[in-house]
Amino acid sequence: MSRIPRDRTNPAGKRPGKIGRAGKDAPAVEPLNIVHGALPSREVILRFIADHPQKASKRELAKAFGLKGDNRVELKHMLQELEQEGMLQKNRKSLIRPGALPPVTVLDITTRDKDGDLIGRPAEWPEDQGVAPAVSIRQQSPAGRQGKGKAPVAGLGDRILAKIFPAVDRGGPAYTARIIKVIDRRRGASMGVFRTAPGGGGRLLPIERRGEEMVIDPDFTGGATDGDLVEVEIARLGRFGLPRAKVLSVVGSVGSEKAISMIAIHAHGIPHVFPPAVIAEADAAKPASMSHREDWRDVPLITIDPADAKDHDDAVYAELDPSPDNPGGVIVTVAIADVSWYVRPNSPLDREALKRGNSVYFPDRVVPMLPERISNDLCSLKEGVDRPALAVRMSFSGEGRKIGHTFHRIMMKSAAKLSYQQAQAAIDGKPDDQTGPMLGPILKPLWHAYEVMKRGRDRRQPLELDMPERKILLKPDGTVDRVVVPPRLDAHKLIEEMMIQANVCAAETLEKKRQPLIYRIHDGPTLAKQEILREFLATLGISLAKGGNMRANNFNGILAKADGTPHQTMVNEMVLRSQSQAIYGPENIGHFGLNLMKYAHFTSPIRRYADLIVHRALVGSLGFGEGGITPDEEAALDDIAAEISTFERRAMAAERETVDRLIAHHLSGRVGEEFAGRVSGVTKSGLFVALPDYGADGFVPISTLGTDYFIYDEAHQALSGERTGLGYRLGDSVTVKLAEAIPLAGALRFEIISEGREMPAAVRSFHKAGRRDRGQVRKKPGTRPPRGRH
Repeated sequence: MSRIPRDRTNPAGKRPGKIGRAGKDAPAVEPLNIVHGALPSREVILRFIADHPQKASKRELAKAFGLKGDNRVELKHMLQELEQEGMLQKNRKSLIRPGALPPVTVLDITTRDKDGDLIGRPAEWPEDQGVAPAVSIRQQSPAGRQGKGKAPVAGLGDRILAKIFPAVDRGGPAYTARIIKVIDRRRGASMGVFRTAPGGGGRLLPIERRGEEMVIDPDFTGGATDGDLVEVEIARLGRFGLPRAKVLSVVGSVGSEKAISMIAIHAHGIPHVFPPAVIAEADAAKPASMSHREDWRDVPLITIDPADAKDHDDAVYAELDPSPDNPGGVIVTVAIADVSWYVRPNSPLDREALKRGNSVYFPDRVVPMLPERISNDLCSLKEGVDRPALAVRMSFSGEGRKIGHTFHRIMMKSAAKLSYQQAQAAIDGKPDDQTGPMLGPILKPLWHAYEVMKRGRDRRQPLELDMPERKILLKPDGTVDRVVVPPRLDAHKLIEEMMIQANVCAAETLEKKRQPLIYRIHDGPTLAKQEILREFLATLGISLAKGGNMRANNFNGILAKADGTPHQTMVNEMVLRSQSQAIYGPENIGHFGLNLMKYAHFTSPIRRYADLIVHRALVGSLGFGEGGITPDEEAALDDIAAEISTFERRAMAAERETVDRLIAHHLSGRVGEEFAGRVSGVTKSGLFVALPDYGADGFVPISTLGTDYFIYDEAHQALSGERTGLGYRLGDSVTVKLAEAIPLAGALRFEIISEGREMPAAVRSFHKAGRRDRGQVRKKPGTRPPRGRH
């Protein structure tokens, strides 16, 4: 269906009413009252940002309103105030309204509207923001924009990168979108569990919490049996009744633990089967030549990785700096597998790697970014085998300050493959037959170099959150054995710090060469999140300074005050919640959490596409031969950064949901049992309770807490009874009974057995002040508690 293009040059500044499909004009939007050169009101700024998301940076706003001098300073202060009040939030280079879509977004095309136009929704959307907004997809003419090139055409089930615009027609979806690129062409398929029905056919039970049940007619079962995990497509949508579906493929029995990760793979559209052209290219790859390479095969670089690692993409070596100008200094060498030699721009391997964005790690499998021929063979720095690499030699002073670095394209031969535990045991005085001979010449110099680098890290003061990571160990049959918290060894910290410094060197070198690149960026907490944290900390007697110039060490001071107190865990969690999410972007804003001004991922090109881009940029800008970045890639860095940031969030969501499903499946036979838990979240509708021994959490609906009148106090992160004064706060230890486990949804529902504790005086005074406008909930008699996790 053709459309009349929107007039963006209307001299009156007013949008024309859109011609309605029913023959009526949609109401025109009120024009903005803009006086060029005059500071606009807050309302005008908010309206302008909503209508022009592509012009929502401070610079573009000043340009649009013609602001100069003092007015630009006033605009900056006004934007900071709007952020502090929660009216605006940062998104990469732009400002957006809370809950709004960023100017460039990855969308999944899910359906059509009544007129046949495609409707999409964001590929990733936070659960706490409700239902993802619908976006109307504008298909361009085959000739493309201004008649140039070929316009991308998308269909149902496709994943696209799109430019987002506010909708002119306020009666339909809130946004329209123009397709920039089709990322993945997928069948319009859904996944669920097939259940047979009397008389033939069956029902599809959804695997997603917001999914819809479907009817499957006898002719469309595809050979599925009761309990099979199946992929289906919608056969017919009617105005009444459930949708009818057709089974496309049978994935396997849902009773198998290995099917649980497959649920997440399908639910998030993660590509997991390499196309034949990609496998063919990988299989045909030959070992790298010595062209443009230095021979470093006599340098005793070693790899230190998890004991079960199959690919080894980084190796390290350290020695004392022999220069008399650097007394007490060290030289640290980090070598990274040269993936750029094998994966060339716009090849089948490259296109598939970009489509995946990163490797995805599940307890029972890995979905790699690159085929095993590349990731586990040609680009794995195997012991005693020639392997191509990019290396950086870094010089540090005795105080841990980096005083110089150089990059090299090399051929290396790993001297040893060690596990973290193996290397640490050797340093702790328990070497084995392999580590014994290398303890003096290799391992001790590495640990000495780390001690030197640690002085610089301590001075830099990155954010030091104490949030232990849990790991699920599986039995041979794929079921959960136990959940453990692996110890955090100095060997882990050594490798981590050396990789961080190598990433800094990559960013510094490319900036010096004026080479476009993708940074790893992490913005500071918004003023609104700082205010929420400040109110919470005040309830514990901990102060947080006001102002937008926060540094990571400000938060470290807070964490130090809470260390060893009963509030330690919840303070760590609240500080974590206050932080922004790290993303990829071609514009540098620094990395707040690491307290670094220049940072670019370089050290894991086997499993992260961002690192591959940085490798290509180094190869091209330093004249290292073949495999450098191309002009087309440089022009597309903004879009590539948006895609891989979305794919990273997709991987994190899939990994988290798989763990939730595994634990729910593991506990499904223990309904009615009691567990020790800790309150990990407080909302108006109830409590989230974590089970530390299992690495999972579940929901306690407020309707099950008792007959008291419970009031939600956001500042104190508490639910407390108005009559009794008893309640629950974030971090409280509680005893819960498992009331329901839903493995497919990864949901647990609990009932609290232990009594609430007496709330602090500040919470009780909150009640007496009658400030219930901040949120209050009472149990409603006769209502059924919600199922599963919210």
